[in-house]
Order: sequence, then C-alpha cells, then structure tokens
Amino acid sequence: MLRAYINTRIFTGDLWLDGYAVLTENGRIQHVLPQAQVPENAELTDLKGDILAPAFIDLQIYGGNGKLFPLTPDTATLKATYEYCQSGGAAYFMPTIPTHSSEVISKSIEAVRQYWQEGGQGVLGLHLEGPFINAEKKGAHLPQYIKRPSAADIDQLLQQGEGIIKMMTLAPECVDAELIKRLQDAGILVSAGHSNADYNTAYQSFENGITTTTHLFNAMSPFQHRAPGLVGAIYDHPTVHASIVPDGIHVDFAALRVSKKIMGERLFLITDAVVATNEGDYIYVEETDRYNNAQGVLAGSKLTMHKGVQNCIKTACILPEEALRMASLYPATVAGRADELGKIAPGYTSAMVVLDTNWGFKQLIGLS
Repeated sequence: MLRAYINTRIFTGDLWLDGYAVLTENGRIQHVLPQAQVPENAELTDLKGDILAPAFIDLQIYGGNGKLFPLTPDTATLKATYEYCQSGGAAYFMPTIPTHSSEVISKSIEAVRQYWQEGGQGVLGLHLEGPFINAEKKGAHLPQYIKRPSAADIDQLLQQGEGIIKMMTLAPECVDAELIKRLQDAGILVSAGHSNADYNTAYQSFENGITTTTHLFNAMSPFQHRAPGLVGAIYDHPTVHASIVPDGIHVDFAALRVSKKIMGERLFLITDAVVATNEGDYIYVEETDRYNNAQGVLAGSKLTMHKGVQNCIKTACILPEEALRMASLYPATVAGRADELGKIAPGYTSAMVVLDTNWGFKQLIGLS
C-alpha cells in the first residue's frame, strides 16, 4: 500500500523540510516530495505538525523489558529487547554479549540465527564485547572469561558465527594484528575497547584498519597530558569513530559536549542498556539512574535511544540535527548500512521516528 505521511516537519538526515510529505510502500521510502504533489491513491497519515526523523539504531544493548540476553540467549529475549528498543525509537539494534563463556557465546549465535530464520526483525547482527579484552580495563566484565586469542580461537568464532557476528569489541594490544585482520576480512566490524593501549599502539591499530571504538572514556586508557592514551588517539585520528553512553553517568555531559566538538560526525550514541538480574554470572543491581554489578561497579545504563537523543539536545546542548544523526546516520555508517538506514530518502527503509516539537517520543512508524 502506498502511504503518505503529511503535515510534518521532516529531518531527512541531511536537512530540514517543511511542507513536504514522505511516500512509502512495501517497507521502503518511495519519494520525498512537496505535500501538494501527493498522489490521490496514497493512504494519508496526518502527523499533526510533529517531527519525522530516521529511526534510531543501537549498536550495543544487552536486553530489555525484563530479559537479559547474556542470561537467556534465546529468541524470546531478542523479541523483548526489540520491543524495548522500539519504545525508544530504535528500529534496529545489535544484541550484545559481554565477556563470557564459549557456551554462552555459542548460544547467542544460535539465538540470532534462529530469530532471523523465524522472520524476526530489527537485529542487525551480534555484537561480542569481549572476551579478547585487557583485564586492566575490564570494568564490570568477568575476569575468568578474559583471554588472549589464538588462531584456533579465531577459527572457531569465524566458523560458528559466520554471517551472525557483525561487531566485536577487543583490546588491540591484546590481539595480534593478523588475527584482527582475519576478523575484518570476514566482515566483522572490529571496535577497540576495554583497552589499556597507549597512544601509539592505539593510533597504529586505527591505521591498521580498526574503524571504531567502544563507549568513549569508559574502560579505556584516559587522556592525560603526558600519556594521551586511547582517548587521545581517538581524538587525534581523522577518521576513527567512537560510541558514547549519553546518560550523564557513564560520561559527564560536559565531556560529551567537548568530545562532540572535537570529533564531529565520528561520535555516535549507544544505550549500553541492561536489566536487573540476580541470576547467572552477571548480576545487575538497579539504582535510580544506572545499573551496578554486585560489587558496586557501574555496569550498564537505563537509557533508550530516544532518551539519549533528548539528553544530547536538552542537557549537552548539541544541535538537534546532530543529536538525531548521532542516533541514526552515524551508527548506520559505522555498521556499513548507510546505503539503506539512517536517512529519509528514496530507497531507504521506511522505519521512521515521530517526535513532538519538544523532542518527546511519540511513535515509531513504517516498520515492515
């Protein structure tokens, strides 16, 4: 069915449009055209002056709606997480497994495979955050599962996770460069994180092909005037990206704003969201504004992608169009999906988020 979304202010991912409409059909955007040119046979949806923007994308989330993927890596948890993502304007996500046992990693791979086979929507692929990280920057990750990989470990992952594992966070100083390249050659997005790399090691890993980094500032060597660390290398490199958790807890909003000024379009948002659980290897204790582990270490956020965007606009004083890109176009670019996600343009998927003029979330529309 040809549908026209009218009476809306459109942010296409590139620019703002007033007096225009979006035509969609079969899950794709067909046209963005002046409202007066909408075909007579189109089914009209009046958005009553609300804002229409590309749907959000979350590349790091551990669960939602009471289900934690590392604890119950199954299709039911993926469905619950998808519903949680949708409640915050995210139509696409990467379910994430922290440093864990090979058994849990295997189950998570099979869960994503089965979810796709059953026609499940929204999942872009699996994000493995670990286990090839630096124990000195483990954060809330479990030390008993941290390891330095061998060629055999990489072989096993690539064989078992072919087409499923789409992103992997690792410490570049703990993984041989040739093994990182093998992951990349297999189509896996390698992200530097949970790393104590010095500036030179980190910068060289970017020159060697690592294109993004995981939760800026958290669990990485800090920026200091005599030791710039991983943060300094991220700031200094012209193309490497970084995710950031915009809750004011993981990172102060002033640090978010400063980083945005330095990095521009290289900085994007994630939720890093978990749910409370007292079962399994990972214990998450709910606090007012965060989740801690059983030892009181910060372990996850309570964000949705919409709340992160709202925080960027209202508290970090980032321009609305940039905050929207940080949740859509920029993660789409990092994930290699910017040809179909992150914009309102012909040929792109029709998933779009509706916001009121005060940046409140209204609904997610156009899902196929």
